[in-house]
Amino acid sequence: MYDFNRRRVLRGMLGGGAVTVGLPLLNACLNGNGDAMADGRPMPVRFGTWYWALGIAKAAFVPNKLGAGYDMKPEMEALKPVQQHFNVLTNYTAFRDNAPNLCHFSGWVISRTGTAPMTGGNIPGETVDVTIANQVGRTTRYKMLTASADGNARDTFSYDNPTTPNASEVSGLKFYSRLFGPDFQDPNAPTFTPSPKVMVRKSAISGVLDDVKDLEKSVGADDKARLDQYFTGLRHLERQFDQQLTKPEPIAACKKPGNLKEDTKVGSDVTIIASRHKIITDLMVMAVACDQTRVFNMSYGGNSATKAGFEKPSHTATHEEPWDTTVDYQPTCSWFTRRAMENWAYYVKSFAEFKEGAGSLLDNCFIMANSDHGLARIHALDGMALFTAGRAGGKVKSGLHIDGGATATTRLGYTAMRIMGLDVPSWGTKSNLTSKEIGEILA
Repeated sequence: MYDFNRRRVLRGMLGGGAVTVGLPLLNACLNGNGDAMADGRPMPVRFGTWYWALGIAKAAFVPNKLGAGYDMKPEMEALKPVQQHFNVLTNYTAFRDNAPNLCHFSGWVISRTGTAPMTGGNIPGETVDVTIANQVGRTTRYKMLTASADGNARDTFSYDNPTTPNASEVSGLKFYSRLFGPDFQDPNAPTFTPSPKVMVRKSAISGVLDDVKDLEKSVGADDKARLDQYFTGLRHLERQFDQQLTKPEPIAACKKPGNLKEDTKVGSDVTIIASRHKIITDLMVMAVACDQTRVFNMSYGGNSATKAGFEKPSHTATHEEPWDTTVDYQPTCSWFTRRAMENWAYYVKSFAEFKEGAGSLLDNCFIMANSDHGLARIHALDGMALFTAGRAGGKVKSGLHIDGGATATTRLGYTAMRIMGLDVPSWGTKSNLTSKEIGEILA
C-alpha cells in the first residue's frame, strides 16, 4: 500500500526560483471518521485568548452550584445559549507578593506572564500566548494574530518580551486586508501562484542567515548568544515564508469573506464596541479556519466603555457609583459587565457554530479568558473569574463551574501550555509559581 504523507510535496522551478507545492489533503490521509489523520495524529488544536476589563460582581456573577448544570446569575445570563461550550472558573487569585497593586494592570499581567509587575508599564516577560505560539505557530502564515474591539491599537495583552508588545488590529477593514487581501492564498483555489514578494523575502532571509553564521565565528560568547537568538528568530521566519510558498491543503470550511467596504465606527459606546467585536471576531474565526494562524488573541476591553444617557465611562463608574445594598453590587457597573459577557457569548458561539470535520472549529480550540480584577471597585486581585472555551481536540471537558479555592490564576496559563503540548514542569514565580493543572476540566 502506498504510504501517503500529509506533508508530501512536489518540487519545481518558477521564474528561476524554487517552488514547493503541497499535495491536497486526500481522503487517504484521514481516518474513517474524518476527525484525525490516518496515522492517528489528531487534527490541529489552536490556542486563543479573550479579555474583558473591570472584573465581576460576585453577587451578580458567581453561580451557587458547582460542576455541570450550574445556575446563571444576571451577569452571566447572556451565556446560557453556549453554556455547554465553556467552563467558568471562579475564586482565583493573582498574587502580588511584595509588588504593588497596580490598578487594572497587575491582575492581567500576572495571569498572562506568571509574574507580578513592579511598576506600571513593566511587563516581566513574554505572555503565555507567545510561549505557546513559539511552539505551535511557526508553520502557519502568521505565528499569531492579535486584535482588539476597543479601538486602541496600544491596548494589547500580548508581549514578545518586556519591551516588545504585539500591537492589536483594531480596524475591521485593515484586518480584512491583512488576512484576505492580495497575499491571501486560497487553499481551495484550483491553481497556485507563489507570491513574488514572498520569494524575494525568503531569498533575502536566506542570505542573512549565511551572514549570521559567518559572523558568529568572529564574536565573543555574549554576542554569539545574542546572534544565536537572532538566528533562531530568522529561521522561524524562513519557515513561515516556506509555508507561504507551499500550496495550502484544501480546507472545505475555508471561504474568503465578502469584501468589507466600510470600516467599523470609531467610538467608545458599548454598541460601537460590540459592532467592532462582531466584525473582527468573524474575520478571526475564518482566519483560524483557513489555517492562517493557530494562536490568536482577542480583547473586548471595556475599560473606557460608555453608555448612552450615563455620564461616566465604565472605569470611572467602578470608583464612583454608589453600592446598592439591596442587590449587593453597583448596578451600572454590572450593566457594563453584562455587555462584556454578551460579546464573550458571541465569540464562543462563532467558533462553536463553525463546522470543521465531524465537529466544530471550537472542538479543536482551547481558548482562555481573563480580566484585570475580581471586584474592580476595590481593585481586588482575589475572587477573580476566568473562562475556558473549546475541547482542545477532546482533551478538555466543558459546561462546568469550578471553584479555584483562592489558588493562583496562573494555573490556567499553565494548564493551557500543557494542553498545547508544551513540556513545562511549572510556570510562574513566587506565589504565582504553579505545577498544578486545573484537573477538573481535563478529559
